[in-house]
Amino acid sequence: MIYPRRNIDTGERQDCYEFFNSDAYGWLRLRISIIYLDELGEAASLPIGIATIKLVVENEDTTITTARELINRTKQAVNLQLPQKQLLELIETILVYKLPNISREEIEAMFGLSELKQTRVYQEGKQEGRFEAKLEAVPKLLTLGLSVEQISQALDLDVAQVQQAVQQTPLNE
Repeated sequence: MIYPRRNIDTGERQDCYEFFNSDAYGWLRLRISIIYLDELGEAASLPIGIATIKLVVENEDTTITTARELINRTKQAVNLQLPQKQLLELIETILVYKLPNISREEIEAMFGLSELKQTRVYQEGKQEGRFEAKLEAVPKLLTLGLSVEQISQALDLDVAQVQQAVQQTPLNE
């Protein structure tokens, strides 16, 4: 069991023991280990994977510094259990959720532009931005006299997506 801090642990383990000690599968007999992320020590002394998970509970003051160290360690590591790209994506995802006010430029500076553009989070954000731009163009194309089908074809959107954009457009736009 993994907890961010000891004070979150309620000590209630009956359900867990019942599940893990059940003999429903005939082979499931596990020992429960309890891990408190904030008690694991400094990230620099931990394996990269565990240090990355510990980033979730890192103080906001030290999150960026710790993330930079993890990124550098990940880039230099040779025998990672996770592929390097996936680990960088996990670090980036943690940062995006942990620090919602961090700018894209700061994230780019941490990762290096070429590596950032290869990550899943960047690609998804880029696709989402393109999709939003297409939806914003729908009302303008309607005012030019194009039909929903023509707009759908021109913007490479489903007719249903175009119709939904039309319905969400205020009448006086």
